[in-house]
Amino acid sequence: MSNTLKIFSGSSNPELAQEIAKYLGIELAKIELKRFKDCEISVKLKDNVRACDVFIIQSTSKPANDHIIELLLIIDAAMRASATRITAVVPYFGYARQDRKVEPRVPISSKVMANIIQTSGADRVLTLDLHADQIQGFFDIPVDNLFVTPISIEYLKSLKIENPVVVSPDSGGADRARFLAKHINADLAIIDKRRPEANVSEVMNVIGDVKKRNCIIVDDMVDTGGSISKACAALREQGALDVYCLFSHAVLSENAHLKLEAAGFKQLIFTNSIPLKKGVELKNGHILSIAPLFGEAIRRIHNGESVSSLFV
Repeated sequence: MSNTLKIFSGSSNPELAQEIAKYLGIELAKIELKRFKDCEISVKLKDNVRACDVFIIQSTSKPANDHIIELLLIIDAAMRASATRITAVVPYFGYARQDRKVEPRVPISSKVMANIIQTSGADRVLTLDLHADQIQGFFDIPVDNLFVTPISIEYLKSLKIENPVVVSPDSGGADRARFLAKHINADLAIIDKRRPEANVSEVMNVIGDVKKRNCIIVDDMVDTGGSISKACAALREQGALDVYCLFSHAVLSENAHLKLEAAGFKQLIFTNSIPLKKGVELKNGHILSIAPLFGEAIRRIHNGESVSSLFV
């Protein structure tokens, strides 16, 4: 496309937005974000976006509702300022765990999120490791759901983990774990668990041989840290040696970081899709930057090139 590329950052993750702009060799477009006394959000685009290809970088992480509203207002501002195309770049897509009706009289919240992002004027969505793949079908606009796997494969290979087993913390993540295991030449194990209620899990069984093996638990996000910590304990009970944990989104609610540190993981590997809370530091953590991945995807989308190779 010949129109000018403009990248705006919301307030959820300005450091990541700056990294992406640096990868692309451009400056972030100027934006003014304010709060009124009653906490309403005020948005003003300081750069001209008429006939521009606009990308808005905003994870809908905590405080999720504020970041969602901010994203919608920035999209609307760009639409009303005559941007040619608007892409919502949402590294972490909030409400993704509410992707179906699990009981009567409840909403499908991720579908609601898709509706309001489209209605606000977004022409495309770019995201990372959606909790449920079917969320892509909730949109009637193109959705590119990138995977952290290409970055994590390179890093895991550099660790030279001996006799590795990739572990899915539940049956739903088996495909993700199998894909990673294939690319790092590892075996596969699955933890059988059940959830009696939200944010509560009970490990039932470990399916697969982990005795005297080094395990890599892989998941899309860690919220309270309880489920992953119990998975680590279950693997150790089965004779596992070192246990690593790889996850895309560090939601880390409340004291999750303390649970993870107490669990005794060899290393916690996660991305910067969500910035760590101030004062939170994981001593055995390693952050993988997704800026090159998103920067390259944005460059290809802007130039009308294929992004399919980024999914491998």
